[in-house]
Amino acid sequence: MKITAIDSFVLRIPTPKPVGLEFPEHRLVFAQLHTDEGLTGLGYSLAFGGGGAEAILVYLETRLKPLLVGEDPLFVERLWERMYRADRGIKRQGVAAYALSALDIALWDLVGKAAGLPLYKLWGAVTDRVPAYGSGGWGPYTVDDLVAEAQRYVALGCRYYKMKIHHPDPRVNRQRVEAVKTALPADVRLMVDVNQRLDVLGNMRQAALLEDLDLVWYEEPVLADDLAACAEVAGSIRIPVATGENNYSRFEFRELIERRAARYLMPDVCRANGFSETLRIARLAAAHSVLVSPHVVHELSVHVVGALSNGFLVEYMDWAPPDLWAETPRWEDGALRIPDRPGHGMALTAGAEKKYRAG
Repeated sequence: MKITAIDSFVLRIPTPKPVGLEFPEHRLVFAQLHTDEGLTGLGYSLAFGGGGAEAILVYLETRLKPLLVGEDPLFVERLWERMYRADRGIKRQGVAAYALSALDIALWDLVGKAAGLPLYKLWGAVTDRVPAYGSGGWGPYTVDDLVAEAQRYVALGCRYYKMKIHHPDPRVNRQRVEAVKTALPADVRLMVDVNQRLDVLGNMRQAALLEDLDLVWYEEPVLADDLAACAEVAGSIRIPVATGENNYSRFEFRELIERRAARYLMPDVCRANGFSETLRIARLAAAHSVLVSPHVVHELSVHVVGALSNGFLVEYMDWAPPDLWAETPRWEDGALRIPDRPGHGMALTAGAEKKYRAG
């Protein structure tokens, strides 16, 4: 089997309120692989707020696509190494990692289709249902917005809800978290997300105000580049730290683990160089008894967690319009059922590309 062509494009997806208060749109960078045997593979990366999508597309088309055309797509590891090592002067982060991720996801989708297996089974399944947490709670939300969103997720069956703590006054963040906790059933637990906004001392002050609320985790406390500061926070507060959505390789995650900087690691398959590297990160974490809860794109992340003994939760963020995907993982008793379709099981609806394609 040979790759004969790769189609690539960007979709611009308007987001509904209340998510749209923070991000009026997201953009998806797609890669569709075609082969001489008629099989195809679909991959994509999600650019929050649309940031960098056009640059990701250019790097994918000019630097990575030529490395794959004419090659056997079943040699995923070889092709991943070829892409990862292609540009010695470009670190495998940011734009380059998003582009590589989209192609790696497409390769694995094609491999799953060739094998007639969903990816989580191809990788050695642990479960066919993965619990998810509802995610949102952005800074511009009112308390009413927070409570309404959290209650919608609980109605789906979520037993966890994650919200942001972005207010400059840590006491206001405490009030907002407490208001949501009070409004939800007692068995629903919360996580909070700093989104890299504080320094070490600021995190110590903020966490001290939240320690009695039985939070699952305290997320991304400092700049993702500053692994030493993250470790200092993790060693100074009484809430477990989660991080990793803005780290890109097993080498960065190895340092997070060695520094004991987090109890939960959150690689994003669209940022962390695809399924291939995300699985390496997850298995490295397993050797240190660290749990893995991938960042967003739940429809892809379910396959990762479904193949991991140390998988925890996937992040469910309700932003995609109903006419984008032909089918998505369905809810069953607070968990997402992993699709049994070959590959990752995701496909665009017939009219989605035409409707949402960026000009």
